[in-house]
Amino acid sequence: MTNILACTDGSIYASSVYNHTAWAAAKMSASVHVLHMLNPHHEDPVKADTSGSIGLGAKSALLAEIVELEAARAKVARKHGEVILEDAMTQLRAAGVEQIVADQKHGRLSDSIDNYERDADLVVIGKRGNHADFAAGHIGHNLERVVRSCQHPVLVASREFSKMERFILAFDGGSSSKKAVQYAANNPLLQGMKCHLLSIGKGSDKLKAALDEAKRSLSEAGFDVSAEIRDGEPDKVIGEAVAEDHIDLLVMGAYGHSHIRHLIVGSTTTAMIRTVQIPVLLFR
Repeated sequence: MTNILACTDGSIYASSVYNHTAWAAAKMSASVHVLHMLNPHHEDPVKADTSGSIGLGAKSALLAEIVELEAARAKVARKHGEVILEDAMTQLRAAGVEQIVADQKHGRLSDSIDNYERDADLVVIGKRGNHADFAAGHIGHNLERVVRSCQHPVLVASREFSKMERFILAFDGGSSSKKAVQYAANNPLLQGMKCHLLSIGKGSDKLKAALDEAKRSLSEAGFDVSAEIRDGEPDKVIGEAVAEDHIDLLVMGAYGHSHIRHLIVGSTTTAMIRTVQIPVLLFR
């Protein structure tokens, strides 16, 4: 059965992750695996300076208390994680998802994602987590590393979920963007939505031919699809198109060539995901 991996840390993006997951599950007739990671690196250890003139007995007692405090904090973290997963299951069931499995694991999500996404057809994650710098507008470190690690499509949830009817597919003729086209044509996730194919560049014959082929594939799959080529800086052009056309979802290949490659492997990636106020579906 088709399966969706929903990654949560209980941040303010959590409800949006669940709503995007429920939307995708309904479209794909999928079960859901909710994953919460207990990351010890996000907890500051209890510290005490025992290098001074402190008696051996007192030092031993202090160290024992520190061990007890650490154990208590770990227990609280586990309980908090259980509450997060219970809330996730409650919200997903309320949204109509019937088949749900919830897991709490130890470690960093970015280090372990390849172990859990193997059985998933789609990964859903929030744009930011509890430890992102909201004031600076940074996206979560987990997100950047997860996108680079996942072999399956990654749906980056926006702050709020809203009904999705139109999507832009940023197309550069590379293998990743072609994979996105193939996925859209063959997978029910995007069916029923209007598609706008957007290429960025000078409009070479090769790009035009690839764009025409992509449009033809999507049209044959039943999409109401339009296509155009615009010149300019990718992040600016895409951002303008999203705003002008009231786009609900941005679909992109995670790796490509020409300008759009920099949207994923360079600093423009974070700028793009950070600035658009809509979910982003990424492909490797």
